[in-house]
Amino acid sequence: MRDAKPGMRRRKEGQLMQVLRRLAKNKMAMGGLIIVLVLIVLAILSPYIMPYPYAQMDMMNMYAKPSADHWFGCDDLGRDIFSRLLYGARASLSLGIIATVFSTLIGIVIGSIVGYFGGKVDNVVMRLLDIIQAIPGMLLAIAIAAALGTGFFNTILALSIGGVPMTVRLLRGSIMSIRNQEYIEAAEKINCPKWRTILVHILPNSISPIIVSFTMGVGNTIMQAASLSYIDLGIQPPTPEWGAMLSAGKAVLTRYPHLCLFPGLCIMVVVLAFNMLGDGLRDALDPKLKN
Repeated sequence: MRDAKPGMRRRKEGQLMQVLRRLAKNKMAMGGLIIVLVLIVLAILSPYIMPYPYAQMDMMNMYAKPSADHWFGCDDLGRDIFSRLLYGARASLSLGIIATVFSTLIGIVIGSIVGYFGGKVDNVVMRLLDIIQAIPGMLLAIAIAAALGTGFFNTILALSIGGVPMTVRLLRGSIMSIRNQEYIEAAEKINCPKWRTILVHILPNSISPIIVSFTMGVGNTIMQAASLSYIDLGIQPPTPEWGAMLSAGKAVLTRYPHLCLFPGLCIMVVVLAFNMLGDGLRDALDPKLKN
């Protein structure tokens, strides 16, 4: 009996290493991971590596096109676009990651309860989530942002609520598939507390779909954050954010396309990177791929 826990720990470590090895063999996933890590590092170091302060205006360079002095050109106030993109990565990545973490944690709590207990609790909660999920995610985010007002934390709340139902459904389905397994019944027979049964025995064996959903959800949330900023319901000036930069350049798109081109490329690259990483994780965690 003394060797049971160490043996279980070694088995879990072995499974983790198998997942990591399969992920490392996926070139697309590793490419996405490298891009994500590079963007995060650039966002963290942006105050120290920006060639110009992101709010510094230079009226002599209004709408300046890309050049050696300003790699991505300047906006309508002569602010360096490259510097604003670097600093704006902080807002865009923070919104995407924090909002997805928040919605995932709420979804895990609710999904664990309804998946484990079932019955009337399951029926009531799932019907309420059906109502939320019936509203398009972007429309729900716009309604919440308009009601709460703009700002970083209000935007996070607006973005996170729409992602809760999907997480709940994924986890509920996973838990229901293992709910009647023998090791769950054994834990109940020895009067293991319900919270411990869920945390120790159920969640570790049903969390794989949530990991994949979280990774791919970050990219989707970043797009939603950019969309909210595009319609002036997200991060407000003078703090740079990629969606807000797109919105600022839309009026002069035909004359100065670089104002929208570079923020749009940043959004595309980061969403693509997270989706590539999510696809790789899905393949690595797929039980059918185990030897």
